[in-house]
Amino acid sequence: MSAHTEQYLVGLDLAGRRVVVVGGGQVAQRRVARMIAAGAVVEVVAPEVTPAVEGMASAGELAWTERRYTDGDLDGAWYVLACTDDPAVNAAVGAEAERRRVFCVRADDGAAGTAVTPAVGEYDGLTVGVLARGRHRRSAAVRTGLLEALRAGIVDDQAEPVRPGVALVGGGPGDPELITVRGRRLLSRADVVVADRLGPRDLLEELGPHVEVVDASKIPYGRAMAQQRINELLVEHARAGKFVVRLKGGDPFVYGRGFEEVIACTQAGVPVTVVPGITSAFAAPAVAGVPVSHRGVAHEIVVVSGHVAPDDPRSLVDWAALGRMRGTVVLMMAVERIGLFAAALVEHGRPADTPVAVIQDGSTRIQRTLRATLSTVAAQVREHEISPPAIVVVGPVAGLSATG
Repeated sequence: MSAHTEQYLVGLDLAGRRVVVVGGGQVAQRRVARMIAAGAVVEVVAPEVTPAVEGMASAGELAWTERRYTDGDLDGAWYVLACTDDPAVNAAVGAEAERRRVFCVRADDGAAGTAVTPAVGEYDGLTVGVLARGRHRRSAAVRTGLLEALRAGIVDDQAEPVRPGVALVGGGPGDPELITVRGRRLLSRADVVVADRLGPRDLLEELGPHVEVVDASKIPYGRAMAQQRINELLVEHARAGKFVVRLKGGDPFVYGRGFEEVIACTQAGVPVTVVPGITSAFAAPAVAGVPVSHRGVAHEIVVVSGHVAPDDPRSLVDWAALGRMRGTVVLMMAVERIGLFAAALVEHGRPADTPVAVIQDGSTRIQRTLRATLSTVAAQVREHEISPPAIVVVGPVAGLSATG
């Protein structure tokens, strides 16, 4: 096959059909996952394979013939990938495939094979494949651009309108690039968006002019839309035939009252789906260089709501247990009462010099990070005027530094 020959792009139904991969290196590792997903019966022929390929073999996802290729290995194959680091072996595989009239991809020399692998991506039931006559970086760049355009809603792939209903979408910690692929896809299809102030606000600017945006922000100790009213809005708009996205910060089920909204929709007979998000409890510390776990330092992580004080009768937190543990405590919604929480932890056994990190507006342009200890954090928060939203990390991990 000449590199300049016009290539015919086709989708192969490999379900239940034998596919032979000769070679067990990185190329095989990248390619076999999609073959397995397509239902192919994959056999890898190679004296050695990568740990990932070996893991797939151990899990029964593919068969590994642990030896070098020999003529006859392609018997019964529908598709072949030659990807060893020896051109002579790849050529022999290609020659056998030619005799058997089996399409063969030569990873080392695309023009020498009878098929080429396009740059491929998946999007909501679509498979996007791009060929660029051997210019692999170009095909990969175009593939990626098409997928990003689909995810952002720049390219409309819908032949029919989205059915009415509600999607609870976790928008992540604030950076618009940290929303999930599915979350961004559903947001691009919304008729109505009911948005939190903690969600990725920059994404609202990308919405079409026909999209109604409802501000459901809850400002700590300030203006807030009642949760009951939010529930009513979701149901009302869905019943009016609209597709509603409830765009929330972090993850809908991590102190986001998302399950209350699911219950409201379900009881009203409104279809509802939940799209998990990256919780700020872990994301904010991560982008600030604070690992919530670290080998040999912390074997436990507890995420605690700080919306009520330790001595409040409504509190469900076992502060005595938190004081005794040695791992990581992540406090959310805790800035206003940080002194009370720090005192409770010290009272129940945490050393007063336990490191503390406070990350305000994590992952956004205005992110701030404060380092302190349990004995100093309350004063430091006041001095530096730290305000919500902020994540507080308590434990030895808060004292770690990547620079040693």
